[in-house]
Amino acid sequence: MVGTLLVIDVGNTNTVLGVFQREELRHHWRIATDTERTVDEFCVVLKELFDLHGLSFEDVRGISVSSVVPPVTPIIEALARRYFGVRPLIVGPGVRTGMPILCDNPAEVGADRIVNAVAAYEEHRRELIVVDFGTATTFDCVSAKGEYLGGAIAPGIVISMEALFQRASKLPKVEFAKPKRVIGKNTIWSMQSGIFYGYVGMVEEMVRRISEEMRCQPFVVATGGLAPVIAQETEAIDAVDEFLTLKGLRIIYQRNLPRRP
Repeated sequence: MVGTLLVIDVGNTNTVLGVFQREELRHHWRIATDTERTVDEFCVVLKELFDLHGLSFEDVRGISVSSVVPPVTPIIEALARRYFGVRPLIVGPGVRTGMPILCDNPAEVGADRIVNAVAAYEEHRRELIVVDFGTATTFDCVSAKGEYLGGAIAPGIVISMEALFQRASKLPKVEFAKPKRVIGKNTIWSMQSGIFYGYVGMVEEMVRRISEEMRCQPFVVATGGLAPVIAQETEAIDAVDEFLTLKGLRIIYQRNLPRRP
């Protein structure tokens, strides 16, 4: 394992970055994903983050990247080569993940979903459902043998709320929060109830149906910014790991290091 590894998870809404020293995640940051940001602008943002923690670009010996935003991927690759002097590992077809992908077209499965599945299986070594509360809410299934079985994709919490505000002109914008009661006594509480408990119910029902198809009781791991909020309200989620994707990027990077003779 390289001394210092920079991992970058480019999502539709946010880009999450982390710095590993050996197997320890020492620092992590979340910035907005901007498809208009140039290589030099990305460098400035990253340099400021590094400086805040006394880090140096020269310390980085490897970069591992997961991206579901194609326009940003070449920007990250150019950043790695120009300012770090390394060839980044971009998770995708041809990269060794150590996990068979049992889907009709493995290449179309989002890199972040595979990375999450790899990290969760590495830690738990059993049947799994990984629920990622991101721009989309995804459910990814892993067999006891460590095979990626497929999953489901639903609209994310935030974009669902935005669609509601935009299409229903009389409804105000509200924050995603647990209301005092399920039966709302005013518009804001009613909206919060429908959004909050609606997603809790979706998670519980999806986990139930997936478990029936898998014919087992898989361990359910949740990740993403809103995972802790949902997990507190349901027994369907067994564990929350907000750094699951970053951990997976480290694991996959290790698996693709040159093998010693």
